[in-house]
Amino acid sequence: MRDYLRRLAPEPRKLAKAALSSLPRGDTKPLTDEFTGFYRLRVGQHRFIYRYQTGRLEVIYAAPRALVYEYLAAHFREFLG
Repeated sequence: MRDYLRRLAPEPRKLAKAALSSLPRGDTKPLTDEFTGFYRLRVGQHRFIYRYQTGRLEVIYAAPRALVYEYLAAHFREFLG
Protein backbone atom coordinates (compact mmCIF):
# COMPACT_ATOMS: atom_id res chain seq x y z
CA MET A 1 0.00 0.00 0.00
CA ARG A 2 2.86 2.39 0.73
CA ASP A 3 4.26 1.83 -2.76
CA TYR A 4 0.86 2.66 -4.20
CA LEU A 5 0.68 5.90 -2.20
CA ARG A 6 4.17 6.91 -3.36
CA ARG A 7 3.13 6.56 -7.01
CA LEU A 8 0.16 8.92 -6.63
CA ALA A 9 0.39 12.57 -7.59
CA PRO A 10 0.84 14.90 -4.59
CA GLU A 11 -2.80 15.97 -4.17
CA PRO A 12 -4.38 12.48 -4.37
CA ARG A 13 -1.62 11.19 -2.06
CA LYS A 14 -2.43 13.88 0.49
CA LEU A 15 -6.16 13.08 0.31
CA ALA A 16 -5.54 9.33 0.60
CA LYS A 17 -3.26 9.69 3.62
CA ALA A 18 -5.81 11.91 5.36
CA ALA A 19 -8.64 9.46 4.61
CA LEU A 20 -6.62 6.46 5.79
CA SER A 21 -5.65 8.12 9.04
CA SER A 22 -9.29 8.97 9.78
CA LEU A 23 -10.57 5.39 9.36
CA PRO A 24 -13.12 4.06 10.21
CA ARG A 25 -14.70 7.42 9.37
CA GLY A 26 -14.85 8.47 5.75
CA ASP A 27 -16.44 7.18 2.59
CA THR A 28 -16.38 3.54 3.65
CA LYS A 29 -18.65 0.65 2.82
CA PRO A 30 -18.67 -2.99 3.93
CA LEU A 31 -18.15 -5.46 1.11
CA THR A 32 -20.60 -8.34 0.69
CA ASP A 33 -20.81 -12.00 -0.32
CA GLU A 34 -17.42 -13.72 -0.27
CA PHE A 35 -15.84 -10.41 0.81
CA THR A 36 -17.78 -10.16 4.08
CA GLY A 37 -15.50 -8.78 6.77
CA PHE A 38 -13.71 -6.49 4.32
CA TYR A 39 -14.42 -2.82 3.69
CA ARG A 40 -13.61 -0.35 0.98
CA LEU A 41 -12.51 3.23 1.41
CA ARG A 42 -13.21 5.51 -1.56
CA VAL A 43 -10.84 8.42 -2.14
CA GLY A 44 -11.67 9.98 -5.50
CA GLN A 45 -10.97 7.35 -8.15
CA HIS A 46 -8.88 5.25 -5.77
CA ARG A 47 -10.08 2.36 -3.62
CA PHE A 48 -8.48 0.92 -0.53
CA ILE A 49 -9.65 -2.50 0.66
CA TYR A 50 -9.16 -3.12 4.36
CA ARG A 51 -10.25 -5.25 7.29
CA TYR A 52 -9.96 -5.28 11.04
CA GLN A 53 -7.51 -7.98 12.04
CA THR A 54 -6.61 -8.79 15.66
CA GLY A 55 -7.35 -5.33 17.00
CA ARG A 56 -5.78 -3.39 14.16
CA LEU A 57 -6.75 -2.09 10.78
CA GLU A 58 -5.07 -3.82 7.83
CA VAL A 59 -5.16 -2.33 4.32
CA ILE A 60 -4.80 -5.31 2.02
CA TYR A 61 -5.04 -3.71 -1.40
CA ALA A 62 -5.13 -0.32 -3.08
CA ALA A 63 -5.73 0.49 -6.74
CA PRO A 64 -7.76 2.66 -9.08
CA ARG A 65 -11.45 1.82 -8.99
CA ALA A 66 -11.39 0.23 -12.44
CA LEU A 67 -8.96 -2.46 -11.26
CA VAL A 68 -9.48 -3.06 -7.56
CA TYR A 69 -12.58 -5.27 -7.52
CA GLU A 70 -11.48 -7.42 -10.46
CA TYR A 71 -8.08 -8.00 -8.87
CA LEU A 72 -9.55 -8.68 -5.46
CA ALA A 73 -11.92 -11.30 -6.86
CA ALA A 74 -9.06 -13.05 -8.66
CA HIS A 75 -6.72 -13.05 -5.65
CA PHE A 76 -9.13 -13.19 -2.72
CA ARG A 77 -7.78 -16.46 -1.25
CA GLU A 78 -4.27 -14.97 -1.01
CA PHE A 79 -5.57 -12.18 1.22
CA LEU A 80 -7.05 -14.64 3.68
CA GLY A 81 -3.56 -16.07 4.11
